[in-house]
Amino acid sequence: MAKRRGFIYQGSEIYGGLSGVYDYGPLGVALKHNLQNLWWSSFVTAWDDMYPVDSAILMNRKVWEASGHASGFNDPMVECSNCHSRLRQDHVTDKKCPVCGKEGTLGEPRQFNMMFKTQYGAVDEPAETKQADPAITKSLTYVVENTTYLRPETAQGMFVNFKNILDTVQPNMPFGLAQIGKGFRNEISPRDWLFRLREFEMMEIEYFVKPAEWEKAFEEWRAGMATYFQKIGLPESMVHEKEVEEADRAHYSQRTIDFEFDFPFGRKELAGLAYRGDYDLKNHQEKSGVSLAYQPKDGSESFLPHVVEPSFGVERLVLAVLTAAYSTDTQGGEKRTFLKLPAEIAPVKVAVFPLLKNKPGLVKKAREVYENLKKELGAVEWDDNGNIGKRYRRQDEIGTPHCVTVDFQTLEDNTVTVRNRDTTQQERVKIDALNAKL
Repeated sequence: MAKRRGFIYQGSEIYGGLSGVYDYGPLGVALKHNLQNLWWSSFVTAWDDMYPVDSAILMNRKVWEASGHASGFNDPMVECSNCHSRLRQDHVTDKKCPVCGKEGTLGEPRQFNMMFKTQYGAVDEPAETKQADPAITKSLTYVVENTTYLRPETAQGMFVNFKNILDTVQPNMPFGLAQIGKGFRNEISPRDWLFRLREFEMMEIEYFVKPAEWEKAFEEWRAGMATYFQKIGLPESMVHEKEVEEADRAHYSQRTIDFEFDFPFGRKELAGLAYRGDYDLKNHQEKSGVSLAYQPKDGSESFLPHVVEPSFGVERLVLAVLTAAYSTDTQGGEKRTFLKLPAEIAPVKVAVFPLLKNKPGLVKKAREVYENLKKELGAVEWDDNGNIGKRYRRQDEIGTPHCVTVDFQTLEDNTVTVRNRDTTQQERVKIDALNAKL
């Protein structure tokens, strides 16, 4: 359904696709942007102490050395000697290869760094040819020094801009930095559609607090995240908090709560709330030699702030929303599939139909209604393809909350029918009251 209706496509599909990479179609783009806009209005514009940033995907590799990602961002990997599949060790439940089915072919686990490595600047030939020629050792050094990574998270871009924010904005404590952006992880075995990807988008906040006040901020964000999940239509019964044990936490975290969701393939992580302490600012201060201390405006002693980090994966939210919204019922003796999306995130808010597309009077009046609603509501769709029943089913399936039909009675009394997606009930509404009604 997601492909047929233009939500999600396989990346590079005409060439056989690319594992762990997906593209968004028109409705998917709209849904994703609506989730992001609601996140932005909930956590950025609604707060007085939140500042947006947009950091680059490519950064100096020293950033990743200081953050610990260059050495610690690893997953244990096993390789099958029969089919040569490479698999995450935690995705293998027994001694049998899940790809080819052979037993006893899985090798010993070894660490695999999940960051995508790349070079910037001119690279004239492979490094291995340079190693045999001492005359061009300098050129080889250039290749090594110009190695960097596609960022696996957006957080470090905010930490390395911390001093710039202090100098330009001069914020009071506490305050937060917010960013929406792409991340890349060279996953050993991408799986479960949008859940585990190699290219994805994140919505992250680094909230800087006085060291003694992190628990208060942590609880505030804990409640705020739960409220956001409710806004986007995730039932409370499908969202669960999990206190992550120390052995399972990321290298930078002193406390983490995972918000898990009941996906079709099991209960898995949807978003996370981490207390990072001063790990990042301290490391970047030590490695760069630049002071990242915060100087209070009252003249008291400077200090390194601690950080509370709420982090959301956009693709996982899209998958959770589609999962929660996907519904079926029976209408008129026929099975109906519909997306029970909250109106605020639905890709199309209203669809406008002329009852018949071959009646010029109906079409003209329906176009007037459509254009007026589009000025007010934006995400309004014109639909005159097929009979009225098929149009209703099509709009139900993409989650459109309301359909407005212009019929022959409209030409007599200036009323239209407004149909509710969830109940399929219809009522007649005066055209001049339509905007307010919707």
